Amino acid sequence: MSTEPDPRRWRALSVCLVAGFMSLLDVSIVNVALPSMQTGLGASAAQVSWVVSGYALTFGLVLVAAGRLGDDRGRRRMFLLGLALFVLTSAAAGLAPTAEVLVVVRLLQGVAAGLLSPQVVGFIQDLFQGPERGTAFGLFGAVVGISTAIGPLLGGLLLAGAGSADGWRWVFFVNIPIGVPALVLAARLLPPDGVRAAGRRPLDLTGTLLLGTGVVSLMLPLVLSERDPATAPWWLLVVSVAALGGFVAWERRAKRTHGYPLVDFALLRTRSYAVGATLGMTYFAGFTSIFFVLTLYLQNGLGYTPLQTGLVLTPFAIGSAITSALGGRLVSRFGQPMVVTGLAVVLAGLVATDVVLGVTAGSPVTGLAIAGPLLLAGAGGGLVIAPNQTIALSEIPPSSGGTAGGVLQTGQRIGTAIGLSAVGAVFFGRLTATGDWASAITHGLVITVALVGLALILGIVDLVAARRRPRVPAGEGPAVGTTGPTGGD
Repeated sequence: MSTEPDPRRWRALSVCLVAGFMSLLDVSIVNVALPSMQTGLGASAAQVSWVVSGYALTFGLVLVAAGRLGDDRGRRRMFLLGLALFVLTSAAAGLAPTAEVLVVVRLLQGVAAGLLSPQVVGFIQDLFQGPERGTAFGLFGAVVGISTAIGPLLGGLLLAGAGSADGWRWVFFVNIPIGVPALVLAARLLPPDGVRAAGRRPLDLTGTLLLGTGVVSLMLPLVLSERDPATAPWWLLVVSVAALGGFVAWERRAKRTHGYPLVDFALLRTRSYAVGATLGMTYFAGFTSIFFVLTLYLQNGLGYTPLQTGLVLTPFAIGSAITSALGGRLVSRFGQPMVVTGLAVVLAGLVATDVVLGVTAGSPVTGLAIAGPLLLAGAGGGLVIAPNQTIALSEIPPSSGGTAGGVLQTGQRIGTAIGLSAVGAVFFGRLTATGDWASAITHGLVITVALVGLALILGIVDLVAARRRPRVPAGEGPAVGTTGPTGGD
């Protein structure tokens, strides 16, 4: 078997990144279009909330199972299926005649995104080695950061051009001219699946059901509590604990009896992976919630248009884009210290944003004043997402790359839901109590700062622990600059 890298790997990666960008963009781009949906469809507040939360729920629901299917049954096959379904559901969402239809289609679109996303990580694991893998993950990290921050800007541009009544439809239609060429190029450029012995492994349907029940029962009250914590079905957290406990027991039994669990918990005994997954989940809890509260504050509190709101958030995307690619190339040299440095820079940027918002409360220059702090926070974020993911997966074999990536991304989705729930509870609680938007945003940002600070503490603790562990002789350590040896099996 040839060990030469695939000559088409970079072109294949570009297709994967385009598809990944679309799936992640649809998490944030919809937010600025919600008033347009209410106008155009006569949708209720609950219905437009489900347009956002339903996508997030089904996205998180299928990630792990989709990653396992990619590992076992072929990444190319799963990628093409997920991308085709995503394009079709985007068209159906744009054509939706009623709010009820739109909600159902968004649930299906989330499934498509969940099928697609782990395959991107799996392909990077398959196609790249050594420093090239860090560069590839750097580009993927840039996609994550940019898609999250640029969504409001792109949504604002589309709404400004198409009008408030039907402008929301173009938020979905925009995926079609991007997705169709990407589908054609994916069929040409992605490496064939080949024949895998692992492809004959049975699907762990019981494990999939238990995990799905646990994830949905955890995320549903969190996403529904963003605006009104009192009405969220918190009793589902008990169901989540029971389902996830049953999942762990079942997976251990499956490992003992037939050796084909949905998730092999040996992954979590790999120190770099366990630390990376925990740190990533915590960081995403703080990182994504800032766009949620800032969008609400700028549009509802200060009267900014969707386009103006998107322009205010753009510096974060610019900073993230610049440093993500750089961080991916340098992670093999600097490893975990670079992630810790990035977290410190993000924290400084968010603290500065909070301070500036307090000083300029209600001022017409607020948007311009926070551009610098957001640029700084974005620059730090680019040194966190991609390097952390590279380190987390550095000791995971490519044959398990999709499953491992699915678990990582599920953690990120759960972290996002936790962050939005916590920040939303404080933000709306303060707004209800005082009616003061400026006070609500500063209190909400305190929670985002605390969550990023917690991620920084986790990174520092791991860094200190790494320095106390025995050194690994040169040439025997991980392929990428990780913090040291792992627990193994």
